[in-house]
Amino acid sequence: MTGLNLSDWALRHRSLVVYVMIVAVIAGGLAYFRLGRNEDPSFTIKTMVVQAAWPGATAEETMKQVTERLERQLQETPHLDFLRSFTRAGLVTIFVNLEGSANARQVSDTWYEVRKSIGDMRHTLPAGVVGPGFNDDFGDTFGIVYGFTSDGFTQRELRDHVERIRSRLLQVPDVSKIELLGAQDEVIFVEFSKQELATLGVDRAALLAALQSQNIVRPAGVIQTGKESISVRVSGGFQSEQDIASVNFVAGGRTIRLSDIAQVRRGYVDPPQPMFRVNGQPAIGLAIAMRDGGDILALGRNVKKVMAEITADLPIGIEPILVADQAVVVGGAIGEFMTSLLQAIAIILVVSFISLGIRPGLIIALAIPLTLAIVFPIMEIARVDMQRISLGALIIALALLVDDAMTTTDATLNRLAQGDSKVDAATFAYRSHAFAMLAGTLVTIAGFIPVGFAASSAGEYTFSLFAVVAIALLVSWLVAVVFTPLLGVVILVPPVQKGAAEPGAMFRFYRNFLTLAMRAKWPTIAISLALFAASVLALPLIPRQFFPSSDRPELLVDLTLPQNASIHASETAAKRLDAALAADPDVRHWSTNVGRGAIRFYLPLSVELPNDSFTQAVVVAKDVAARERLQARLERLLAEQFPAAVASVSPLGLGPPVGWPLQYRVGGPDVEQVREIALKVGQIVASDPRTKSINFDWMEPERQLRIYVDQDEARRLGLSSQAISSVLNTVISGAVVTQVRDDIYRVNVVARAIDEQRISLSNLRTLQVPLPGGKTVSLSQFATFGYHQEHPLIWRRDRIPTLTVRAEIGGGTLPDTVVDALSPAIEKLRKTLPASYGVAVGGTVEESRKSQASVLAVVPMMLFVMFTVLMVQLQSFPRLVMVVSVAPLGMIGVVAALLLSGRPMGFVTILGVLALLGMISKNAVILISQIDAERAQGKSPWDAAVDASSSRFRPIMLTAVSTVLGMIPIAPTVFWGPMAVAIMGGLLVATVLTLVLLPTLYVTWFGEKGPAMASAPPSS
Repeated sequence: MTGLNLSDWALRHRSLVVYVMIVAVIAGGLAYFRLGRNEDPSFTIKTMVVQAAWPGATAEETMKQVTERLERQLQETPHLDFLRSFTRAGLVTIFVNLEGSANARQVSDTWYEVRKSIGDMRHTLPAGVVGPGFNDDFGDTFGIVYGFTSDGFTQRELRDHVERIRSRLLQVPDVSKIELLGAQDEVIFVEFSKQELATLGVDRAALLAALQSQNIVRPAGVIQTGKESISVRVSGGFQSEQDIASVNFVAGGRTIRLSDIAQVRRGYVDPPQPMFRVNGQPAIGLAIAMRDGGDILALGRNVKKVMAEITADLPIGIEPILVADQAVVVGGAIGEFMTSLLQAIAIILVVSFISLGIRPGLIIALAIPLTLAIVFPIMEIARVDMQRISLGALIIALALLVDDAMTTTDATLNRLAQGDSKVDAATFAYRSHAFAMLAGTLVTIAGFIPVGFAASSAGEYTFSLFAVVAIALLVSWLVAVVFTPLLGVVILVPPVQKGAAEPGAMFRFYRNFLTLAMRAKWPTIAISLALFAASVLALPLIPRQFFPSSDRPELLVDLTLPQNASIHASETAAKRLDAALAADPDVRHWSTNVGRGAIRFYLPLSVELPNDSFTQAVVVAKDVAARERLQARLERLLAEQFPAAVASVSPLGLGPPVGWPLQYRVGGPDVEQVREIALKVGQIVASDPRTKSINFDWMEPERQLRIYVDQDEARRLGLSSQAISSVLNTVISGAVVTQVRDDIYRVNVVARAIDEQRISLSNLRTLQVPLPGGKTVSLSQFATFGYHQEHPLIWRRDRIPTLTVRAEIGGGTLPDTVVDALSPAIEKLRKTLPASYGVAVGGTVEESRKSQASVLAVVPMMLFVMFTVLMVQLQSFPRLVMVVSVAPLGMIGVVAALLLSGRPMGFVTILGVLALLGMISKNAVILISQIDAERAQGKSPWDAAVDASSSRFRPIMLTAVSTVLGMIPIAPTVFWGPMAVAIMGGLLVATVLTLVLLPTLYVTWFGEKGPAMASAPPSS
């Protein structure tokens, strides 16, 4: 090997290399403590929410005039994957979902384009449309949530305290934003009696106008004198409800005080805003989000310290309750992973000490922390935090990074045994193996390319697996060729026995078995191919999965009432659920969100937007076992006591959020036809006994009261539809007249009828509508009443009405299994549908297929890089074919390991299988390089294959055993377990086949005997 020998250079500059080692260890220690800590890797939520309101419009009018116009414009959005929208009467919400291939910069630029394009077409929307508004902070994670309950304090008093606490917490380092949960805005109600106003001849409109004009803020000018400027202020602004009650006005020639004809009182918004409850008690929540790249552990400590100071100053009766604490979860997870990392290091060191001896094992023991010490600063520079993926990647990398150090140490020992000096022995590994090791390292890294470059949310989620493994393997090669030789010179001593040691029983068995396999070359090749074919045929027997459920103790309990249910009905259901949770011994604590979903306290959470008919409880069980028991009880409870609600109980998921596990989307132009098809799909889904809680995202219509105005009679009376709607809105719901500026709040003043006149439908007929001349007339004199039905909301996908059939899956069955079972019936239904209607699979299965497709799209690039590296190293097509033919044989062990362990083939497992190709190829390329080196010394292909395989047997098996045993600590984990099992089984089987089949293929190709230099490889 010509060129610079890094090992020789390191030995000639020992002081400098030792200094670099010391600096690396110190820098690594400092970087370890500075690295950000988080539960999950950050990934971009590629969704923006666009909302607009058109008060007074029907759902159909809103959809045609607002939703349609906005969606037509939004379909021109760059990187758009699909649009999803729901339309209610007077309200439209559109989800703009970008392709998984869009990176963070493209997402940010696209949201700017969306705002700009909607701004350009805003003038085409109907008059009276409010908005559109935009929310692109959909992915903010509020990892720490406090709930504040009160005893003896009003909602306003509690909110005042919470607002002050919020201001204090915003000063804590790493806090980016804080949101209030469940706070109810104050309102001052001015409630009139319709009959009393009519009797007194009071013009309601004139009265409201008088209130507005008195409370208005207008400049009264500035007086400039020779010395100063004096601002002029006019009094009259309302400071409290008493100011409003004391207003006098003239009606019918006399002065009347407002409190004489109306009830003026302070209350809270009616109907209520989304509510927040903690352990069954009304509460106000504070949700705290961390800045990007922050340390959640440091944030948790700082917040707890400040909260302890705040709690000491709170009055008795106000109690802060820690509802969600991601810092504790992350601290526990990192602690477990660090334990797993130390266990893996211990396992690898034990293997090294037993197989190599004390002194060689000591070199491996020093190489591991030295490699990690260099990896940590690079992780800090690359902004890779300590989180679920990167920590698992460190353990996987740890099992791989000892390979190069073991190869170098083993080669040094062999040369010392043959009588070389320490320096010559230490530099021999670089001359003979350095570039083969580098090629193998690059091939291994290439196996992780699909992880790093898969253009999907799942790929972004697992990117740090590629980053950490690539960094660790490159650093391990550098350590093996620069630092390990120096350690070898210092630590290793020549063995007492010169020359080759007496081979052990295992070595003799391997050599005899290899010779037998090479002699029976065709049966050996045939058996290998048969085993590979059997593993491919057995693949469908392995259950498939996207991402597993989390091992956190939380349960999400969703309760969806009929779509026209009021928030009061949801609150009643929430109280009943609270009562059941309070009596359950497996519950540690819980929080309930009424009228909305839980805030994103956990990155992979599927967030639900505000909806009066929806309630979501986050129940924290005492442990995972308690969670399983609790889930079963809650499912029975909800089925028995909440039969009218669509209920779901599920643990937190891992990976990108997908919602209900089993989903089928039915789309088409006609809403009624879509409903009929969806009902048929629902029947098919219900036919499978493994499905439960079958429901639809919208289906049932709601009642609507329509008032038909005789326009001719109304015009004769001097009335218009606008005036009539204004009167009805004021009487029934209430109209905002003005605002009282109270401290940091703005309190709306709402005029409406008293309760008994406002709620009764019969009173509408006798409602007195004021005429321009000051008289009144009953509504029934010029209007008739009728009930109709309409859909309270309509979901659309890419401008097509779409109804989603959703279901849970019981019995531990995976969604892919059920979808495969239902596929024939669904396909049969599809054939009967008109051309413009369709049924598509959604949910977990769709997201899994998209993510797998994004991985497979990168596989050609992975293969190209692998082939290029192999070709540069081997410079021979036959040798390249041999390596490539051996690499897929890992599937034999993968399938066997997954079937025996019962683990599923998930997204992360697929990534591991692809990475396994690189690991196997690394062993193969080093073995072929060794065979070629033996042939270059004049040996025949047969002798070269046997001798090279024998010399590489120990380091290859040692590396494989170290890798397999090093993954034992993460094998039981929920997230990494299936991947670890697949790699352990695949690598073990592939290593044996590499040591047996590859030499057999070599001698089969190049001949068993022949001239010493026949087919000699080109020198590299």
